[in-house]
Parts: sequence; C-alpha cells; structure tokens
Amino acid sequence: MDTLNELLNGFAAALTWQNLIFAFLGCLLGTVIGVLPGIGPVAGVALLIPLTLNMDATGSIIMLCAIFYGTAYGGTITSVLLNTPGEAASAITTIDGHAMTKIGKAGAALTIAAIGSFVGGTIATLGLVAAAKPLGELGLLVGPPEFFALMVVGISLLVALAGKSMVKALISGALGLLISMVGIDPVAGAPRFTFGVDRLLDGVSFVAVIVGVFGLSEILSYRKGESTVVHAPGFRSLLPTVKEWRRSAPAMARGTGIGFGLGLIPGMTGSVASLLSYGAEKKFSKYRNELGSGAVEGVAGPETANNSHANAALIPLFTLGIPASPTIAVLMGAFLQQGLTPGPTLFTEHSEIAWAIIASLFIGNLLLVLLNVPLVGLWTSILRVPSSILTALILLFMVIGAYTINFSVFDVFVMIGFGLLGLALRHLQIPLAPMVLTLVLGPLMERSLRESLEISQGDFGIFLNRPISMVLIILGALIICSPLLKLRKPKALMDDDPET
Repeated sequence: MDTLNELLNGFAAALTWQNLIFAFLGCLLGTVIGVLPGIGPVAGVALLIPLTLNMDATGSIIMLCAIFYGTAYGGTITSVLLNTPGEAASAITTIDGHAMTKIGKAGAALTIAAIGSFVGGTIATLGLVAAAKPLGELGLLVGPPEFFALMVVGISLLVALAGKSMVKALISGALGLLISMVGIDPVAGAPRFTFGVDRLLDGVSFVAVIVGVFGLSEILSYRKGESTVVHAPGFRSLLPTVKEWRRSAPAMARGTGIGFGLGLIPGMTGSVASLLSYGAEKKFSKYRNELGSGAVEGVAGPETANNSHANAALIPLFTLGIPASPTIAVLMGAFLQQGLTPGPTLFTEHSEIAWAIIASLFIGNLLLVLLNVPLVGLWTSILRVPSSILTALILLFMVIGAYTINFSVFDVFVMIGFGLLGLALRHLQIPLAPMVLTLVLGPLMERSLRESLEISQGDFGIFLNRPISMVLIILGALIICSPLLKLRKPKALMDDDPET
C-alpha cells in the first residue's frame, strides 16, 4: 500500500504541465535520434545532457529517460521503411520489417512495433515498481565493502561482454578509471593528474568527455556512402488485421520476458535482447517458416524485447546504483550532475523525485505510441536533409553544449581532445563502453574502497572476511577470467590430437 501511495504521488508530480512537456520533448528527441542512423542512444543521451544541466533534477531526468527509451522506437522507423537501422538494437527488425514494407504492410509493421514497445516498456516499468522497495531496502544493508564488490561485478560483466578482445576492453576500462582520477584527491586533498592546470582541479567534465568520445568521434569517423532517395511512405492500412494481432501477442509476451530478464544483467544491451527474441521466434513461433519474408512476429518480438530491456535496465540503477549498460552509465552521470546518487539512498533521501521519474516512464511509453505512428512521414523526411548540413548542425550543438557546461572554452577543447581520442580508439577497435562505465563508476568505487580500508584500518582482507563481498569479488574474478578459460580449451584439444 505504501508503494502504491508513493507511485500515485509520483504521478501527481509527473503529470504537471512542466514535466509532461519534458517527457514529450524527450520522446520527440529520442525518436529523432533513433531515426538518424549511426548516432545511437549512448551518443544521443550524451549529446543532449547539456540541455538539462540548468533544469530542475526531476524534469531533467524525466527528459533524459524519455530520450533513452525513445531511441529504442525511433530506430524502428528507418528499419521498416528504408531497411536502414537507426541504431544497433533495431538491426534485426530490418529482416521482416522491411519485407512487410515491400508487400504493402509498412503501416501494420510500425503499429505493431509501437504497441509492442508500449507493452514491453510498461510491463518492465511495473517490474521496477515492484522491485524498487524490496531491492532498495536490501541495498541499505550493503556497506562500503559490498558496494565496492558490486561495482567490481558490474565492470567485470561489461568488460567481459564489450568486445572480442579482453585486452582491448581492459585498456578501455583502465582509461576511464584514469580519467576519473583527475582532480583533487578525496582523502589527501592534494591535486593529482592536473599537470598544473587549474581548470582540472574539479576533474574533467563528464559531459565534455562523453560528447567528445561518442558524438564527435562518430562524426569524425563518418564516411559518406551512396545517397539514399527517401520517399514519404504511403500506407494501405495503418491498423494490422485481427490475424496479425493474434499472431503478434505470443511474440510480444516472449519478447517482454527476454528483454526484462536481460535488462537486469549488467553488460547486456538492447541489441542482444532483440537478437535473442528473434532467435526465440525462429524456435517457438508457429509461423517460424515465414520469418525472413515479412512475418509479423519478426517485428513484434524484437521490438517488444528492445523496449522491455530499456526500461528493465533502469531497475539495477534505481535500486542498487549499478548501470546495466553504457547508456544507463551515461544516465547515471546525469543523475550525479544533478546531485542525485542512484541506489538505495535514492528512495530515502529523494523519494519524491524517484517516484516521479518512475511514474513518468508509464506516461512516456504512452506518449511514444501517440507520437510516432501518425508522424512517420515527418521522421523519414529528416533523412532528406543533406548529411553535410546535418553534420554541421550536430557539431554546432556539441560546441555550444560543451561551452555552456561551465561557460568555458577549455571544456570545448576537452571535448575536441576526447573526440580525437575516441576516433583513435575506434580505429584501433578498442570498445568505448568500458571507458564510459569506469569513468562514471570510478569515483564511487574509490570512495567505497577508501571507506572500506578506513573501517579495516588498511586491511584488504575486509573484502574476503565479509560473505557478500567475498562472493561478489570471486564472481567478478571468474567473469574476467572466463574468456581466458575459453582460449585455453582449443589448445588442450590440440595437445590431445595425435595428428598435431
């Protein structure tokens, strides 16, 4: 009953006209970002954080969360109409989504995707409501050693799943930790890694780093390809048939379960949820033989899983302070910028803000349905703008955003420097996700580590003497070592082979 009352109070705050506008703008901007190929949710949220710095905490987080799950649907539009995924999680939708467009079912495909996104996102948000109190109260029992060990597990999962090369993922994570240590030592009070630059005493601007690494490096790495002729879509029918609704329901149910489950696991992305959902349809759907030629299940399942994952990934952030994906790590940075620390204390120190944000997730999912289907022609017309003009506008926005953080030209140069660093990392095929995660978690890990060592008077055994932290530390070590065990297996097989 207490949870219900707090949720109702959250709706009262989220339904104020200011917060409704922020939710609408977030859905609108998120859809635009999803439509534009190559930007993706991480860079999109990072680019738009400067817009929210001078807003109140509730409105800014509502807007950024709406941008996050808005991109999950925005990428569907170009996947279905143009066979061009706006973001990675929508790539699998192109198979059957564009095939439906070719047979005159574009309207049905987009409507099914919108409803599936609404269903998956809403059910995942209900899961957040149910889990918020119990997990938050459990998190209050976690001390600094357990919190540090939990951070280790989160980073280990993302590093292990970030790319093909464990070494490159560790390099990326180490870079993020190094950047996070720039500034004043929290215990000794002495400057470190500032190289005599006074502007670095407060640390490197998180927003400038993220905008540079993801946004600017994406633009610098862009290669102009063949131009695509875009025509406004004409729909024979906007609403799917009764048979298509009936076929979509089981796919949506499976997609919701897959997306929700994977959203709780740090390191899993929306693209993994979409891909596994499509695989589940190929195995369990009654119409699996039609997949690839315009089967509605190939749209309903992955799109539901995508949005279910997006909302479920907020559960570890809100309840335990663990970012489950790179985009959530950027969102966590936005929380910290507003003076909010995600985790158990969020519901004790800022309960009204937390529940207003949760209530806004229900509202935002409904706004996505009302916003996207009628305006498909508008979204596709954005792609008619020449890429040179779009690039110039995005660059202008990034420079203005970086400057307005502290009204300092220094932050603009920081953004440019990290844009070049991001370009170099892309060229070397070093994943960017671990760097973002460790950049955000670095200060929190250091604080937990220092507090733990103060409790134990410098004895590192505190992490192994406490059962929860010991289990988590061992789990993190196993996750990091698991790729090494896989590498050793083929060698052992070769040694047993008499022909080698």
